[in-house]
Amino acid sequence: MLKKVTITNINTGHKAITLVCTDTHDKAIIGCGMSSNETAVIEDVSGVDEKLQILTSPKPGNEDCGAFFSGLGRCLERNISMVKGLKLQVNRVSSPRFKGMIADVVHAITQGEKFSEAMAKFPDLFSADILSLLFAGEEAGQLARVCKRIGIAQKKSSKTLKKLKGAMIYPAIVMVLGVVVVIVMSFTLVPAMAKLFASFGTELPVPTKILIWLSNLFLHQPYMVAVPLAGLYMLFSNFGKIMAQRWMQDLCLKLPVVGNLIRKAAASTGFRTLAMLTESNIRLTSALEITAAASWHYHYKEFFTRLRDHITVGRNLHEAFLLESHWLGTDGRNLCGLIELASETGSGTEMLTEIADDYEEELDNLAASLDKLIEPLTMLVLGVIVGFLIYAIYGPMFSLGDVILKKK
Repeated sequence: MLKKVTITNINTGHKAITLVCTDTHDKAIIGCGMSSNETAVIEDVSGVDEKLQILTSPKPGNEDCGAFFSGLGRCLERNISMVKGLKLQVNRVSSPRFKGMIADVVHAITQGEKFSEAMAKFPDLFSADILSLLFAGEEAGQLARVCKRIGIAQKKSSKTLKKLKGAMIYPAIVMVLGVVVVIVMSFTLVPAMAKLFASFGTELPVPTKILIWLSNLFLHQPYMVAVPLAGLYMLFSNFGKIMAQRWMQDLCLKLPVVGNLIRKAAASTGFRTLAMLTESNIRLTSALEITAAASWHYHYKEFFTRLRDHITVGRNLHEAFLLESHWLGTDGRNLCGLIELASETGSGTEMLTEIADDYEEELDNLAASLDKLIEPLTMLVLGVIVGFLIYAIYGPMFSLGDVILKKK
């Protein structure tokens, strides 16, 4: 349930409104971050208002996650108690969901639960690899170090995602404008054009027929205009689910620029997770299983799963890499050499961290220039749309001479 907390400063009278997603007023007090010189008035938000507030409020993501863990790790390093350290993070996060999570975790700890157990109640906010790291860090007495590493990794992911989203804005605008132009033309230009072409009495090109059919459809059934707009909304809102399909992931890997970007993004996530898990002294087979579960691309999910199977039957990590290097693309042989070096020098965790760092650096460089790399593809799509419209409109004009001569 959503709580609306109005905080008033006793000294200045200044008011601030904070939303906290929790179930009780006591937890809402914790989640709002109220200080000693402030008072709070709490209101329950429900029904349509609650849905609107959730829709317009900041969403939980890597940015909140990074700020939360980095701040908590810093507090634990300085021997600040867990409860106070959690309360200090309330004003560092922006989403009501994260504020409510902090309040729930504080309440659970005061009731005697472990930190890792309380965090495990929020699988929608924290992936399996993060929860496993927290459990291992708590058991090994390295929770502060683990939290700081999670915070750094989440901040890097947030930075890269911002670059990727920024680069995709231009293609999205082109797609939306293309659909809008076709809809507007269907109500204005195409009806007049259809009457003119009908007087020719000749066979019309296929693009012209399609444009006239769309115009007639929209004119006689105006509600059908919502179909392409709804289609675009469904595409953008379900883009993550679409990209999770195996056929789509295989298709994206074959694209010249996008395939390289996807490989590096999936590899950096996987090797960073594996490095953090092994550094936390988690057994290698368990670490590989968790890494596979946390991998978003099925090639790397399959790769880490097969590594685990090879380790289970007695092979070492280098042998397992050699057998499954084809899942890693052109980087496979190079990574096998690095893992062999790590096995000879006993520096497995350091080498995995180095691999993750290299992938993240390459990914940052690609993401920084992604807008320039994706511009030719955008221009190609725009050219196809414009070319279709021009040919659909002017194609019948090319046969105008034949029509006039025939009439004579």
